[in-house]
Amino acid sequence: MRKPLFTGSGVAIVTPFTKDAVDLDAFGRLIDFQLANGTDAVIVCGTTGEASTMTYGERMRTIEYCVERINGRVPVIAGSGSNATPSAIALGRDAVRAGADGLLVVTPFYNKATQAGLVKHYAAIADAAEKPIILYNVPSRTGVTIAPETYAELAKHPNINGVKEAGSNLSNIQKTRNLCPDDFSIWSGNDDETAAICLMGGRGVISVAANVVPDRMHQLVRLCLANDFAAAANLQLDLKELCDTLFCEVNPIPVKTALELMGMCGGTLRLPLCEPSEEHRERIRKTLVRYGLLDT
Repeated sequence: MRKPLFTGSGVAIVTPFTKDAVDLDAFGRLIDFQLANGTDAVIVCGTTGEASTMTYGERMRTIEYCVERINGRVPVIAGSGSNATPSAIALGRDAVRAGADGLLVVTPFYNKATQAGLVKHYAAIADAAEKPIILYNVPSRTGVTIAPETYAELAKHPNINGVKEAGSNLSNIQKTRNLCPDDFSIWSGNDDETAAICLMGGRGVISVAANVVPDRMHQLVRLCLANDFAAAANLQLDLKELCDTLFCEVNPIPVKTALELMGMCGGTLRLPLCEPSEEHRERIRKTLVRYGLLDT
């Protein structure tokens, strides 16, 4: 039986930047905030962490720093996907050397892949990886969807731990659950689908919202895993406005703006991402006030 890399709420943590470098001091404060508020895993250098704009050296140092700061208290899972299979293998190898407990591997983007190509791509990565991998299905960003039948084939590989599912297709998730063994874990990749996916046997969430409300996302999954879905539904519904606001522009623009307004880190983004419109910045501010995260 495969043991899940984690159960609960894992934060897809942002990467704070100065003008031309990773702000490790601010990053350390964000990590401490997460650990103090119940986060069950930290996912570093993923989409929300703007890994695609970081140099190879920056990525590895950020993963290494995250591992050092957490010091074994929760799992550290490093984003290591690429649209070139050898690059994904190399990223995963070096992330493990930096101390990562597992790898999050997004589907190939731009050149895309057939379902047969996805099986070969992920099998090669899983064969080479020294730690378990989590598949990452996010067709809105990559143009590729992993089919339930493909999950069933990939689930045969002992080093593939499960999937972060951000395809917004609950029907496919049901098919995946029916086709795959129980020890193939599914984590929600969309904050507002967390309770629904947990109801179908999901292990939790890899969360953007946890950057600003780690305690509430941890509580949401805790209620789900305790089969208290009535209370979980109420909390999920209460969080809906925050979840929507954090995606009013391309992630991670809104969540990084929210953290800046909360005084947690600077709001510096790397091109092609840029600051939000004034309208959206005001919406983010008002939402933070409504949730008690900002005074005014």
